[in-house]
Formats: sequence, C-alpha cells, structure tokens
Amino acid sequence: MVDPILDIEGLTTRFFTGEGQINAVSDVDLTINPGETVGVVGESGSGKSVTALSIMDLVEDPGKITAGTVRYRNPEFAASIAERHPDAVDGDYVDLLAVPKHVRRSLRGTSFSMIFQDPESSFNPSITVGEQIAEAVEVQRRATTRPRSVSARSTRPEYRFSDFLLSTVFPSRGYVSESSKQEAISLLEQVGIPDPEERVGQYPHEFSGGMLQRAMVAQALAGEPDVLIADEPTTALDVTIQAQVLELLNDLQAEFGMSILLITHDLGVVARMCERVGVMYAGKIVERGTVSDIFDTPAHPYTEGLIGSIPDIDTPGGNRLQPIAGNVPSLLDSEMGTRCAFADRCPKAMQRCLDEPSELDASGSQSHTAQCYLVSDGYAEEEALPAGYFESSGGDS
Repeated sequence: MVDPILDIEGLTTRFFTGEGQINAVSDVDLTINPGETVGVVGESGSGKSVTALSIMDLVEDPGKITAGTVRYRNPEFAASIAERHPDAVDGDYVDLLAVPKHVRRSLRGTSFSMIFQDPESSFNPSITVGEQIAEAVEVQRRATTRPRSVSARSTRPEYRFSDFLLSTVFPSRGYVSESSKQEAISLLEQVGIPDPEERVGQYPHEFSGGMLQRAMVAQALAGEPDVLIADEPTTALDVTIQAQVLELLNDLQAEFGMSILLITHDLGVVARMCERVGVMYAGKIVERGTVSDIFDTPAHPYTEGLIGSIPDIDTPGGNRLQPIAGNVPSLLDSEMGTRCAFADRCPKAMQRCLDEPSELDASGSQSHTAQCYLVSDGYAEEEALPAGYFESSGGDS
C-alpha cells in the first residue's frame, strides 16, 4: 500500500466576523497519493476553495485554521527540521500546522503550488507575464540551498536590501537573473504558449483567457511542486480551451509525477481527471469514493442531486434537468444547528436526520463512505418529515 504524500485529518477553518462565526470548513479528512488526482466537488459556497487555501496556509484575516493536521510526507524535509521542531515530525511526515509560519511559507512553490480561479486577477497587470513567471522561478532558487531540478541551474545568495538599492542604479543587479528569464520562456513553451520568446515580454491584458490560464500553470510549475492544487482551473473558459487545459495538466502530471488536488463544481471534469472524489457540502465532505463509486452508486442524496443536474445527451430527445431544490445553507454558526445540513433540501429527510450522521461505509466498501443514515438504515417512509417542516420550525430542528 502506497503511503499518501498528503494526509489531512480534522481540518477546520473558521471566519470570525461581525455577524458571527462562519464555519467554512469543518473536520475535513483527505488523503492524496503520489501521482494521484483527487477531486473535491460541490456547489459554490460549499467550502472547496477555503479547503484549498487552508492547505496552502493562505487563509486571510478574519479567517483562522482552528483544528486539524496537514501531514506532508517528505523524508528529506522531515529530517532537516526534526531537531528544531520535533513535535511536528512523525517519521517521514511533517505536520505543516505544527511548524512556524515561515517554514510553511518556504514550501510554497517547491513543494506546493496553486492555480487560482481567476488568472486575470491573479497576475499583476503592470508587470509582464514573463517577468512574473521568472520571479516565481527566482524565488524558488533562493528559497533553498538545494534547489529542485527545474531551478537547479544556479544557486544565488539571499537577496538583501543593499541588493535592491544597487538594482535601482545598476539594472543588471536586479532580483531576477537572466537564467530565470530563460526558464520562464521554457515554461511558457512547455505549457503550449506559441512564440514564447515574444509572449514573455507581453502584459496580462495581451493574453487571451486560455493563454493566461496556461501562463498561470507555468507559474505554478516554476518549482516542480510535489502537490499542485488547481482551484476551478477551467472556470470562464470555453469548452475547447477547457479540454486543452485539462489535457495539459494530465501531460504535466505524467511528466513530473505531481499529485493534483482538483477543486471544481464540474462533474464532467471530475470524471475525466480524477481517481478519487470527495463531495463537499456546508463545509464537510459528505461522500467520498472512487470515480466509479460516486458516479455509478452514489450514496448521499446530495451527490445524487448533483449527478441528476448533469444534462443527458445520450438519451434521444434528452431528459429535463433535475435541479436540487432550495439553496446552499448559511454557514453562520448560530444558524447551522446540529442536524444534517442537507436535510431541508433532501427528498428523503427523516426524523433521525435531525441528528447529524457519522461517516458510514457505503456499497460494502471502506473506500466509499457517506454521512447519511440512508446508507445504513435505508429510507423509512413512516419517519419522513412532513412537507414544509423546516419552514414551520424556523429552519432548524
């Protein structure tokens, strides 16, 4: 059995706002194996992106990771910090939430990289795309005395304030080296950008949406990360460009052996890219399993609802879409209650659903689980909650 490269347990993130505590991510467990693509799927507002930001330690104030472990397997890294942070090290694993912030920050790019949802807002419009990618390469060169292969062509000393002052007088003393600029061209070529020597000097507004998404992939690959987190990498792209970006990720994964965590609301992308899937709702993973588990034998009514919302193009004349009734619930702590968060939208809600279920094995498989009483007990019509129950009870139990 392969040991996961990333083992997440009980990850919990809260936002402390003037309106109250928002339970954005609650007790999330997730594992990713070397070279594997794991998907997290769900509606907007289900907590997918906050989960990704929590793993990357990019949650901004007033957000805070309040519980859990994010264990990263890297024997060399574990050995290098074991003496200074022994409580964070367990064999080949390091709990990233138990080391200082600067240690976690040092792993961004070399070990973890992220493709964000909107490339147009992620690039600085006043700096060329090539310069921004070259900066990412240079940062990784300077971040470690033992650079990874993509940045191993030079090892530069720490960039000091005196270097910055010299660079204002002598441009050749700037932060980004010529070799990093050449690496940026190579990366643009690698992700399929035509005429990379010319494109490297262009600004983000001169790139199309699909090309800018490719450039973001190039920037994320600057340090050959072990884990690539792709947050809605095909959002706002037409279907042709979507297919190209997904094919690119597949090719790059095969070349570099990366593990990929794919955040998406598109089940078609999940079916194409992933080996395993976690279905997320109201900050929790309510069902997990292989792609065939999720698509062929969905166990949670929410998963069934997501699949029922997919257009059927194989049936002559097609079928009407079956949208999930209701809306994503509020994640305010004062409004969430202790029941199953999906109960007010579930067509099979029962009295027992007023108590939150634990994670149960589905389909006789330990790799396929769901947080739903239907998995263990089935539907009991005599226990069904009456129509309008949640409206009359104020939305809680």
